[in-house]
Amino acid sequence: MSFQIKEPVLVIGLGGIGSKLAVKAKDSLNSDCLVISNDKKDFLSDIPSVHVSTYSVINPSVQLIRGSTYKVADEIRSKISGYSTIILMSNLAGKAGSAMAPVISEMCKEADSGLMSFAIMPFKYEKDRIFNSGVSLKRVRENSECTVVFDNDSLLDSNPDLSPKACYDIANSAMMHVVESFGTSEISSQTNIITTSRNGQNIENSLRDSLKMLYGNAPLNSVKCSMLYVVGGSNIPVGVINSITNLTAGILNESNSQMDMTSSSDESKVVMLSSIQGMTKFDNYDPLGMIPQEDTLDWHTPDCSIDCELDLYQLE
Repeated sequence: MSFQIKEPVLVIGLGGIGSKLAVKAKDSLNSDCLVISNDKKDFLSDIPSVHVSTYSVINPSVQLIRGSTYKVADEIRSKISGYSTIILMSNLAGKAGSAMAPVISEMCKEADSGLMSFAIMPFKYEKDRIFNSGVSLKRVRENSECTVVFDNDSLLDSNPDLSPKACYDIANSAMMHVVESFGTSEISSQTNIITTSRNGQNIENSLRDSLKMLYGNAPLNSVKCSMLYVVGGSNIPVGVINSITNLTAGILNESNSQMDMTSSSDESKVVMLSSIQGMTKFDNYDPLGMIPQEDTLDWHTPDCSIDCELDLYQLE
């Protein structure tokens, strides 16, 4: 079953990376936009925003940002009401994204809006961020009708010489290609993995790297269908297009693979969007993630820090 995007549409960006992606998606979809962040530097004068204040704390924890988000819940709910579709952009490798994404996605679900969530996952060397990203993704997937995930770590596995900035640029570009295709292609209403390659490769190597990324994120039998976006397809020889079509059909089930060549970009590469059913590598980021929701205590409220203003004195 495919996810149906209905107007009016609101794109929400969380934190620094999420806000940048949201502004680009807004321009592509000609939709409304909302930026939510604990850092006022992420705000633009012409874009509606909500500031999640952590007051005097300079380096707030994920739990503190999450608790502070609940304090402005009424303001957020008022800004997201009335929209049929909400697209949530978040970087779960960052504090703001992993802190706020579970809270905002829950509010969108309560508002009875169709929610599509985009999430960027951290590199494996960012060990202090992996657990929080895994917990946040599990909750975002639960609250969303459709979740689209990009894994920085699997991109780095295929291209170990890339800098972090280059990986971020590739991730942002791949996600925008998917957003721009909303009017011409369908997206499955479940978990979807975006995979791609570095710039400057020929189209066959780009497909190879995309498949390598895909099977670094999920087992072969969990891929139910794939959409192949051929960027700059109008500039690629027909024989090459036929070659990668046959190669994709040989690896994936031919009836479950589709191709989109509407992009008119000058660069040429492959971006794959694959629908996944079952376990992914991200389920292992949270050691307790295997416990079913019905057997989990306090599932409905994620871990957060709040100021109870208790006047307690230390006893020596």
